[in-house]
Amino acid sequence: MNALRAALLRGARATPRPGGAARGSRPGDGFAFSQLRAYVEGDDPRRIDHAATARVGTVQTRVYLEETRLVLAAVVDESGSMGVGRKRPLARAADEAVRAWFGALEGADLAVRVVDDRLVRDRRAAPLVRAANPFCFSTALAIALRAVPRGASLLAVADGFDLPDDELLARAGLRFDATVLLARDPWRDELPLRGFVRLRDAESGRVRQIFAGSRTRARYGAASRARETALHARFRSAGWRVGTLDERDGRASLLRAFGLPA
Repeated sequence: MNALRAALLRGARATPRPGGAARGSRPGDGFAFSQLRAYVEGDDPRRIDHAATARVGTVQTRVYLEETRLVLAAVVDESGSMGVGRKRPLARAADEAVRAWFGALEGADLAVRVVDDRLVRDRRAAPLVRAANPFCFSTALAIALRAVPRGASLLAVADGFDLPDDELLARAGLRFDATVLLARDPWRDELPLRGFVRLRDAESGRVRQIFAGSRTRARYGAASRARETALHARFRSAGWRVGTLDERDGRASLLRAFGLPA
């Protein structure tokens, strides 16, 4: 089993359910019944089958086989702001992360990619499809909540400029093993602008002229870092695993989100 899939399987087992229970916390949740057999010291007493015990006259325990089929779903921001970057577009790193995500599929695992208002379930097509309409995170997440099975592993890759409300994020965090890769501002640590410059909005195309002095650059860096911290906190409070999408390597960004070596 590949390392990412093993991490996803552990995450899916821990997905919270209504009422506070966790997936895999009781027999039958994340496990498939295999057979009955005589109780052996050390068996989980919660798996004792009392009806079978009464029939047979000796203590019987239920044996389960762990279910290993995963459903991997993805929502990817393809808006214009994902086309920026210092060395290359953030969108290229997002593509790498999505390919690594669906590359973790094995055996009978299922793929689901939410694109526009449709679902792509073909494992080969899921990493490659492109949106035809402007990206809307709220719409994509609402579709996932309606159509993707509970307990699925959901990956969202986004820049954080168009986020669902907290209630929708919390519902997704409760229903799925949810992970978000938030695109890091390429100029978070250094704004490479001096003097009077013309800025073009990546989403709207509007152009604005500003003076970028040392104070402007310092304020920009501080605001960018504060925004990143706030976004991470918002997703974590909604029950999501949070990682940072680095434009240099999308696959490594995904692995780091799961605490795996890149």
